[in-house]
Amino acid sequence: MACNPSSRSCFYDSFCLLFITFISPYFFLAKAQAASHCRTSCGAIPINYPFGLDDGCGSPYYRHVLVCSDSGVLQLRTPSGRYQVRSISYSDPHMIVTDPFMWKCQDGHHFRATRPFSLDTNTRLTLSSQNDLLFFNCSEERVIVEPKPIFCERFPDRCDSTCDSASYLCRHLPGCGAALGGRSCCSYFPKATESLRLMLKYCASYTSVYWRINGGNAPDNLVPEYGIRVDFEIPVTTDCLQCQDMKKGGGRCGFDTQSQNFLCLCNQRSNVTTNCNDHSSSRHSKAGIIAGTVTGVSAAGAIGIGAGLWCWKKVRASAPVTCGVHSNENRLF
Repeated sequence: MACNPSSRSCFYDSFCLLFITFISPYFFLAKAQAASHCRTSCGAIPINYPFGLDDGCGSPYYRHVLVCSDSGVLQLRTPSGRYQVRSISYSDPHMIVTDPFMWKCQDGHHFRATRPFSLDTNTRLTLSSQNDLLFFNCSEERVIVEPKPIFCERFPDRCDSTCDSASYLCRHLPGCGAALGGRSCCSYFPKATESLRLMLKYCASYTSVYWRINGGNAPDNLVPEYGIRVDFEIPVTTDCLQCQDMKKGGGRCGFDTQSQNFLCLCNQRSNVTTNCNDHSSSRHSKAGIIAGTVTGVSAAGAIGIGAGLWCWKKVRASAPVTCGVHSNENRLF
């Protein structure tokens, strides 16, 4: 029987044929691409355990903590915002991040509005004690701005509550000693995010300086630099050590995105619960484990499935058939 171009059934059948021929293979390809291995770098910064850019890679304690932009800029995601990561050290576990809202030398005595830096307490990230936070133009009616040695001698029980106006860094700002133009400066290390919020409520601005080792042994070769040092823990487990062992396949430590149980991510098409050479252990499909690169594909897949179901219902409901004859040999569904 010839196809009637004005027939609605013909339109539906033609649409379904196009869907199966051109669109559905894309979704199968997307699912196969979801099994890609964990990314090992962002720009020039290596990404090793315990971190991961793709969901299911690294330790679940640092899930969704790092983000790599399309331009290759690594960012740390925290409750207070996203901050560019300048470097990561795995031998001395820490990273250096920059806060664009903090005071810089070029600001001089013109203080911009800022916001307190904070970390997610559910992760194993901590603000390093090697940071010195400098606060500028604080209200002395609300903040105790005193030389710390003298104040602590007079009030030993309140020593930690003073903002030290005799700080070495206040007198020797890195790279711009006279930038403040006579404005007040004091050093204080808040023990909680709320303390930092209160300080910024009564101070014009602040900045962070960390001490970088400039060759040799610390503390003789410490150099102050602007930035925030964030320390992190590397969870060490027997499972992860066995997984990373090159004699046992050299896998990457990861986790199941649903249960967060440990998984050893291998270069083959499956992941195991022990090491890549242990063929007796239970295996998992990679497409179900590494989901960080398939968010957009998942949405597209849902649209495709919906279109397929719509097509199927329309074809089944269309009667009589006017676009060819459906027999057992040529019917679509």
